[in-house]
Amino acid sequence: MSDVTLYIYKYLFRLVLLHRQLGIFTVSDRMGEPLRVVVTGAAGQIGYSLLYAIASGGIFGDKKRVTLLLLDIPPMMEVLNGVVMELSDCSFPNLAEVIATDKLDVAFKDVDVAMLVGAMPRKEGMERKDLLAANVKIFKAQGAALVQYAKKTVVVVGNPANTNAFICSHYAPSIPKENFSALTRLDQNRAQNQIAARLGIPNSDVQDCIIWGNHSNTQFPDVCHAKAKVDGKFVPVQDAVKDDNWIKNEFISTVQKRGAAVIKARKLSSAMSAAKATVDHVRDWLLGSGDRIVSMAVASDGSYGIPAGLIQRNGNWKIVQGLEINDFAREKMDITMKELLQERDDALKICEQDQQIACQK
Repeated sequence: MSDVTLYIYKYLFRLVLLHRQLGIFTVSDRMGEPLRVVVTGAAGQIGYSLLYAIASGGIFGDKKRVTLLLLDIPPMMEVLNGVVMELSDCSFPNLAEVIATDKLDVAFKDVDVAMLVGAMPRKEGMERKDLLAANVKIFKAQGAALVQYAKKTVVVVGNPANTNAFICSHYAPSIPKENFSALTRLDQNRAQNQIAARLGIPNSDVQDCIIWGNHSNTQFPDVCHAKAKVDGKFVPVQDAVKDDNWIKNEFISTVQKRGAAVIKARKLSSAMSAAKATVDHVRDWLLGSGDRIVSMAVASDGSYGIPAGLIQRNGNWKIVQGLEINDFAREKMDITMKELLQERDDALKICEQDQQIACQK
């Protein structure tokens, strides 16, 4: 597997990525050793939907064999064993092996790709900050496990998003930070769908919606550079919608609060859509996205007025440069950046306090 370059936020901000080539998998290695993929929270709702896509070739292609390592907590092992039965009964031709466990050392052993989707779920009335204390401890432990057991070229997708991925990377210092990313594709997909529904066109006819900032109600869904296919040709979304008030108010608010709306309606957090977004994220990262702009949680290199994080390296992607940021966008971006910086500081403080308590014992 070639070296992968993708940046985790040191300052936890979303920037825009544009893939121009195929990603890390070449034709020569597709028929080689099975790809070892760990999915955390595998007995949960997101995991249940995600595992089918992985095993069926929906992410890595129909020529790549996969070994699935499924991690969950001890009380969920009976449920997880049922998931293993279903995977076996599907008789997927590319599924080499399935290993279910509640042990970090087993789950992370020599993994190539880690999809960290297991965390305390958000419930109705909760904000992301309510989940911070519990979830950073989970991702701290998983970061340490990656260092001890995973391959150093492991690709990590952290969800729930920005701060959890940052903590995981922070406690995995021997793994290149470029190999960590966090999911923002769900918000991009939501924004794309809102525009498509407004215009009465297919989702595929809307491209280049950008998500800036945190996976919270401060995020900024930006369509200033998006385009929509109308009457057979692509035009700027703002020209197609012809309603700046809707874009600046109802559209942004709907995308920001969509997760809470799903929880209110089904009494559970988003699962099917989160799994689909994870599929989109990983597939585009590893296999390429052509000329489409896609949003991922990555480290700022100083672009667009975001404090610089890590130094950029060469890779199969790049941060799209030269996008115009107007005053409205700048204001929205600054709000969400401030929240992310505060979350980062709070998360590190929680980890430090936890370490001090452990030392006292």
